[in-house]
This record gives sequence, C-alpha cells and structure tokens, in this order.
Amino acid sequence: MHVEPTGPVSDPPEALTTPSLKRPQDDERGDVLSASKRVKPEPAEAVAEETGEDAEGGEPGPDTTEKADKREGTKKSQKRKGKKGKDKEYARTRRRGTRPEGEEAPKPESGEPKAPRLPKRPCALLIGFCGDGYNGMQIQPDPKVRTIEGVLFDALIKVGAVSQDNSDNPTKVKLGRAARTDAGVHAAGNVVSMKLITVIPDLVAKINQELPPEIRLWSIIRVQNSFNARTTCDSRKYTYFFPSYLMIPPKPGSGLWNTLKAQGAECAPHPFWENADASATPQDDLKRKRAYRITPEQLAALREAAQKYEGSHNFHNFTVGRDFRDRSCQRFLKSIEISDPAVYGDTEWIAVMLHGQSFMLHQMYGPRQVFVPKMPALGLLLEYPIFESYNRRVAAINAKLQPGDPEYRTPIDFEVHRAQLDEFKQNFIYAKMRSIEDQFGIFDGWIRSIDAYAGHDLEYLNPKGIIPQSAVIKRGEFRNNPFREKKRFDATSFPVGGAGDAAAAGSLEGEESSEEEETQLPLDKEELADLDG
Repeated sequence: MHVEPTGPVSDPPEALTTPSLKRPQDDERGDVLSASKRVKPEPAEAVAEETGEDAEGGEPGPDTTEKADKREGTKKSQKRKGKKGKDKEYARTRRRGTRPEGEEAPKPESGEPKAPRLPKRPCALLIGFCGDGYNGMQIQPDPKVRTIEGVLFDALIKVGAVSQDNSDNPTKVKLGRAARTDAGVHAAGNVVSMKLITVIPDLVAKINQELPPEIRLWSIIRVQNSFNARTTCDSRKYTYFFPSYLMIPPKPGSGLWNTLKAQGAECAPHPFWENADASATPQDDLKRKRAYRITPEQLAALREAAQKYEGSHNFHNFTVGRDFRDRSCQRFLKSIEISDPAVYGDTEWIAVMLHGQSFMLHQMYGPRQVFVPKMPALGLLLEYPIFESYNRRVAAINAKLQPGDPEYRTPIDFEVHRAQLDEFKQNFIYAKMRSIEDQFGIFDGWIRSIDAYAGHDLEYLNPKGIIPQSAVIKRGEFRNNPFREKKRFDATSFPVGGAGDAAAAGSLEGEESSEEEETQLPLDKEELADLDG
C-alpha cells in the first residue's frame, strides 16, 4: 500500500518562536525495549502480530480477564534516569483484548458504545520539517515539550490513524525514527515507522490538514512487518551550508593569528586583510566579508581536503564522551560533495553534502585527542535517510507480484517527491537560514570567536597541517585557558524583530567574554547510542 500525498506545499509562517535548546533525553532504544518486554500475547494476538494486522482498542474478553488481572499484578513501572538526574517513569500498559475486527465493544459505564476495532498496519511515514521552535525530533513523555514526533502523533490521533486506546503511549504502535535530530535542526526528509490504521480515505491529505505548515507528510508506505526505521536504514545524507567568507584566514593581530605566529606557523598574507582599514569595526569587516567570493584555488583545496575524510575513519574527536579505543567511533563516509558556490542577496554560500552510514553527535585521525569546535547549528539539514537493502529485498518480492497485490511493498524513495522537497526547503529552510544570517551574522560571530582565541587548543589550525603537542588534550590534565563553546551558536532560531546586523555584530564581543564554558555531562552507553543518526 502506498498512500500518495495531495495538495501543494503551504507558504511559510510569518513568525516563528525561539526554541528551547534542551536535548531530548528519551532514546530510540527505549521504543524497542518497551515493546520487547511487554506481556507475551495470547495465541490470537500472536497471529495478529505475525500478520501485521493488529486490531485497535477493545476491552479484554471474558476468557482473558483473569489472566490479564494476574499479569497486571506483576507489572512494575520502569524508571530511567536522565542525564541531569531526573527520574522519569514510563508506566507499562497491559495488552488490550482481541475482539474481532468490526465488532463493537461492550458499552462502558457512560452507555456509549466504543468505536469498532480497525486493523493497523506497519507503515513508513515520509516526512519533512523545519525544526525552528521544536525541541528536536523525538517525542517526549512530557507533553509540554514540543517535538516534531509529538505534533505528528497528535495529528494521527485526530484523524483516527491512531486509536484512542493507543493515544496514551506511542510504544503501543511501535513508534521509531530513522534519524534523531536535535532542537532546531531541519529535515527535508525523515522516516517514522509505526503501525497505523490506514483504511481512512485521503489519509495523507487529512493528516497534513492537522499538521502545522512547517511539518509535511510526503507519503505513507506499507512496509514489511520486520521494518524498523532506525535499524533498517542503510545510510543518511546531510547537507551543511556556510558562507564562503569562513574560508578567509584569521585577521592579523587576532588571538589565533598571534598564537600561530609565535610557533612559527602564521598564515600567509591574504588580500582580504591586506586591503582592510586598520580602524575598521566588526560591522565594517562583516560588510566586506559578505562581498567576498571564494577563489577557484580555495574551492579546489577544500574539495581535496574533504576527500581525505571519505571512507572508514576514527572520528572520536568529532563527538563527545567517547575514547579513541571505542569501536563505535569508527564510521564510514560514502561520499562528500561540495557544490559550486551560489550567491543569495549579498552573501556567497557553499553547500557540503555528506553521505554516511551513520553519524555521531557533532561528528581527526590518530589516537590523540584535540578540541574541534562545533560549527553553528544554523547550517545543518538532514536531506533524507536511505534504505537500499530494504528496497532490494522488496524489489525481489515485487517482481512476482502486481502493484495491487496485498503483499506488494512500495520502495522507500524520497526522490519521487523531489519537486515538493525542493519547494519546501526553499520556503521553510533556506530562506529562513539566510534571513537569520543576514540579520544576526551568526557565522561571522562564530569565526570571530575562533580568531579571538589565544590559547593552545586550536594550534593545530596551522598551514603546515601538523598537530603540535601543545594542542593535544590529555584526560585528567589541567588545561590553561581552554576554548569555550558558545551556546548561541547551537541555536537555529532567534527572536523576530531582533537587532539588525550592526547591533548584533557590535554586541558580540561582550557576549563572547561573558558566557560560561558549556559543561559536557558524562553519558552512558544507551545515551551515546542515541546520539547516532
């Protein structure tokens, strides 16, 4: 079954609010864990699970009530401790009855009969979203925490794709996702897997009517019973956008410039700074930076450097909480493509497409640990996950079937929605991204925070391409003047009607010196696994 989308992409909202930057604490493994530990189904239920045709809702039949009561007495609430020490309880709910499809349940005390039971099927929901104003992709136990999945789940309940009996706990319908995105991060495509009631006419259109315009459902695809969005996914594509003026070397006289000069590794004179006015303000520099255009030689050098990261490498320096010896740091990047620069407004932008099997949070070589600053979150976009192995498997089955056959499974392919994806990205992601940079100069603020640093942590950013011993970080060893990450660069949304470029750039210097160092809390294995995406 393949439910096609209907209707055009809506216009972007006029104003979006600033999201909270709390990281979701729930993890994907919790979905699988809760589902795997639920009560063993009765024979009729086991048949339903095997065929993927579970029936929704209902009360326990007379032959199962006693067993259900006994099971109920043995259940205990499951507790997980978050990274900040807050206990969260997930009440385990008992399995509902196995009333036949279409049969009405006995009338409850209110006297009103419950709706007939409807079958639910394993499905893949292909969605896209602008992450502004959301606390990430993954649904949270607290309904006050606004997430992409939370809003989607509510829409599914409203149209009847998820029954009221299952509306209190998304694990009942085996909710999962192919890639977890952090607060404010966008996705042109992502996949949510779950069991849905699909007999509703015009289901995709009805769901989109209930969703806000910054979240779109491209299609619903009936999948095999064993399908899991995260574990079945082969690889993912991300794009990172940044202004080409980030390729300009440190400003002469800045902290990083002086540090590199002191160790004999200063950058060669650059035309951009040679022609600069010595009395220029940060606002003056930013105006000139936006008029800067990368040279063909610089672009070629960037592409050559990117190729060195293709293949299998240890990316322990590009994440948090992991040691070089941790085998999970070994990741395979299938390709890195750097597009030709494009000018929007006054600024030239560069797009880097990264296609990898999986990615860690923030994602050099060798066992030495060095500090790698995170680039601004504003430029990050999940293009879509890829399911090559699954598509090959269903293609072999489909070769013997007709599209209308109940066993026929449509491949998962976002490219069939290319026109809609491109329109959505332009209206809701790219335009917003460029507008924020034009107004607040986020990338300029980030690169100036790099240039202003006068400690040892970034001494490996030298033209010789070597890592001096002074830049190596040793566990448990005190570091004098460590580089401090700025939380403002984790944001992707800012107050509407805020200060313009000049005021934002002019006030940045004080903000850089006033913020405290962001502390990285220790993570356990499950939390580390949840950072993959």
